[in-house]
Formats: sequence, C-alpha cells, structure tokens
Amino acid sequence: MTINTEDLLNSLLESLERIEYIKPEDIPNIDLYMDQVTTFMDSKLRASARYPGEDKILTKTMINNYAKNDLLPPPIKKKYSKEHVLLLIFIYYYKGILSINDIQTLLHPITEKYFQNEKDFDLEDIYQEVFSMEKSQVERMKEDVIAKYKQAEETFGQAPEEDRDFLQKFAFICLLSFDVYVKKMIIEKLVDDLADCGKKQAVKPSHKKNGDKE
Repeated sequence: MTINTEDLLNSLLESLERIEYIKPEDIPNIDLYMDQVTTFMDSKLRASARYPGEDKILTKTMINNYAKNDLLPPPIKKKYSKEHVLLLIFIYYYKGILSINDIQTLLHPITEKYFQNEKDFDLEDIYQEVFSMEKSQVERMKEDVIAKYKQAEETFGQAPEEDRDFLQKFAFICLLSFDVYVKKMIIEKLVDDLADCGKKQAVKPSHKKNGDKE
C-alpha cells in the first residue's frame, strides 16, 4: 500500500495495545448502584470504543435488558456486586459477535454454578484465568495482522495505479473479515454443542425397576 503504509500499520498495532483489560483488583469490592456501575465501565473501556466521544459503553437500559434476558442475575437491594461487574465485562465483549441467546447459553451455566457460590473456586477465578490468557494473545494477534497486511500489499499489482491503494486496503479488510467469519462460525458451533450438552444433562434417565408404577 503506497500511502502512509507504515503509519497505517503502526496505528493498527497501537490499537491492539489499547485493548483494555480490567483486572479483578480494579473492580471495587463494595456493591455499587447502577450509576456507579456504568461510570466504572465507561472509565475502563472508553478507550476501546470506535467513537470514544459518542459510543455508549454501558447504559441503564442495557443492564435492565441483560437482567430481563437472564444474562445477569438481579441486583440485591438495587446494588450490583463485583461478580455482577465481571459478568457485564463478559457480556460487553460477547455482544459484538454473539446473539443474546448464545450469550445466555454461555453464561447461564457459569452463573448457576459459580455466581456468589462462596467457595474456593468462583466467578472471579474464571474471569482471571480467561482474561489473563486473552491478554497474552495480543502479540500473536499483532503478528497475524502484520502477515495479512503484507499479503494484501502484494495484491492488485496489475490494477490501475490510482486505484491500487484502495484495492489493497480492500484486500486487507477481506482477509481480516474472512478470519472473523470463520472464527465466528466456530464459536457458534461450540455454543450449539454446549446447548446440546445442557439439554442432555437436563433430561435425567429413568431408573425405574420392573414392576414400578407410573
């Protein structure tokens, strides 16, 4: 790509560096009212928004809809716990690629078993494990972006020179989009598998002996 090639690539890589990771210790250990929850989420995730000055990170309506659709347990006396916030962070990242039903399929078993379970292994442990793993993927993602960028630079060598930059950017977007498409398809298949497993577990086999009455 001929126009500001290095500047564009560096800008893309810097955007990956700006992906916010909310550490469990960053979340207040006290219960929060809804306004405090939205303010906290906004302060931590604003930099990752596409339009930081305009996009809504989390609103009261969103929170109410999540609770209505069983994505989020109801607050206790209008207050939200640290574990509520952890679930909202999961939802924030999922909602861009998954449907409400898919998110519910993923989170329902988690909330049922680990939300405020007062055991040694809880929701915070799950969050810590998953997000520490994802944070370590940033360097690999940068390498993948660079590889796709260089591949796109080699396309459309025979195109009119005045169109080449646009077409190479288009090729780069296509490469990234196909990657997202395939991974989204894989995620949806995995979610469907989880849903099937959940249905099988919900249907318990009968253990009636011969002669037992209905």
